[in-house]
Amino acid sequence: MLVLAACARKNIENKEAIRQAVIEYLASRTAQTGLDMSTMDVDVVAMTFERDTARATVAFKVKNSDAGMQLNYTLDRKADKWVVQPKQDNGGGHAVPLPDGGPGGSGALPPGHPSTLPPAPSPKQ
Repeated sequence: MLVLAACARKNIENKEAIRQAVIEYLASRTAQTGLDMSTMDVDVVAMTFERDTARATVAFKVKNSDAGMQLNYTLDRKADKWVVQPKQDNGGGHAVPLPDGGPGGSGALPPGHPSTLPPAPSPKQ
C-alpha cells in the first residue's frame, strides 16, 4: 500500500502549478510590497525541476499595458504544491525589466512596485 501511495504523488511539474505558487506568495506579501496581483498578468517563461526544488523565471506585466519585468524564483515542493522560497535581502535588485517594457513600452516598473535601484548615498558632512 505504501508503494502505491508514493506512486500516486501528484505531478506538479508544470507552468500552472508554478504560476499559482508565485501568485499566492506575492498576494500574501501585499502589505510589504504594495502590489495588487489582480492588476498583473503573470506568465512562467522558463522552469527547471530537480527533485523537490523548482527554479522559474516569471514575467509580470501590468494588465492592458506593455510595462513589465521578469523575476527569478526558487520553489520547494510541499506535499502536492509548490511554495516560493523567500528571497534573501542581499542589498541587490532582483528585477529584470523587459526590454523597453515590451513592444511600444517604456521599460518602467508596474505602478506601486518598489524601486529596484539602490538608495542614493547621503552627502557626508
